[in-house]
Amino acid sequence: MPDSPLLTAAAVAVIVLAIAVVVGVGFKLLRSFRELGTDAERATYNTLHAASRAGQHLRTGLNPAGAAKASRQLRTLLGCNALAITDTAGVLAWDGAAEELKPRLMDLAADVLVGGRTTVIQARDLAPDLGSGGLAAVIAPVRAGSRVVGVVAAFAPSAGAGLVRATSEVADWVAVQVELAELDASRTLLMEAEVRALRAQISPHFIYNSLNAIASFIITDPARARELVVEFADFTRYSFRRHGDFTTLAEELRCIDRYLLLEKARFGERVQVSLRIAPEVLGTVIPFLSLQPLVENAVRHGLEAKEGPGHISITANDSGAFAEVTIEDDGVGMDPAQLQSMLAGHTDGDHVGLRNVDARLRQVYGDDHGLVIETAPGEGTLITMRVPKSQPGHDA
Repeated sequence: MPDSPLLTAAAVAVIVLAIAVVVGVGFKLLRSFRELGTDAERATYNTLHAASRAGQHLRTGLNPAGAAKASRQLRTLLGCNALAITDTAGVLAWDGAAEELKPRLMDLAADVLVGGRTTVIQARDLAPDLGSGGLAAVIAPVRAGSRVVGVVAAFAPSAGAGLVRATSEVADWVAVQVELAELDASRTLLMEAEVRALRAQISPHFIYNSLNAIASFIITDPARARELVVEFADFTRYSFRRHGDFTTLAEELRCIDRYLLLEKARFGERVQVSLRIAPEVLGTVIPFLSLQPLVENAVRHGLEAKEGPGHISITANDSGAFAEVTIEDDGVGMDPAQLQSMLAGHTDGDHVGLRNVDARLRQVYGDDHGLVIETAPGEGTLITMRVPKSQPGHDA
């Protein structure tokens, strides 16, 4: 039975539609391919992407776990058959072929680790028993400052000038990652040193005054003396704890409460305190001992020199993505220019705690998150601190 004109027209329509879909998809694929750029641009992207991924694995310095992951990316970058990374003690990572050479690598790299110069070993010298099927090696030093801290070794059928230059550049790039990791470690050590400095500041001044205050109650009010001894023990236990660079706002406020109880035992009604704390910010992670020094500054340098009673107001508010903490006193105030010079480290002064806290906040969160201090002689002091409520990587 011959096809009807209607069926023929329908078939043609389906064929035309199919062709249109194929052409449209092909056009989109071609356009997407063109949007990736030229071959040179794609090669540049692939190079930067591999370097970026390798850098993520070397953030903690030269160690087996990071080096193993980075070596895969770096071998792709160099296009070699195998790539190894060592420190001065042994092979940290080997990726690719020729693992039979791995036990010999530290001997092969000995001169590079000592002299700091790139070495090329041709296949006939590296593994003469393998003949023309062997691999050549380029071994380049990884320098951190003036020290050689390891090597990058690339293995390929031949070691031409291009591979030598590329391996040396990769080794220099690894060195930069190592130096950045050491800088991060130095910053961590600096923060720990600054916390120790704060503890040293607390130790002689506050402990002496607190013990004197407790002693004054032993005869007249033994129950109060016992209470103050417990508060003093809790305060010092928190202040001199050995674990963690961070704490929560709630824990720091508890520390401040104990501190103020002890100061009130000394000053009596001269120290008046009010708190206004938003419950939703109590779990915010903050640098350890970042609030207590601010309150101590208000007592020592704001109210102690003032005649009559003084008032300290502590507030903690929810400010969107941030927790905003303010500590205000109506004490004697400070000269703003002198304070600014002291915070910048240009002059010494009595406000070591302020400078210490300001420096740590800037180190952890960036320069936009230092202390904001409003003060003038005779006008009291208002200190504001803003920290992110969400801080991945910072555990209390």
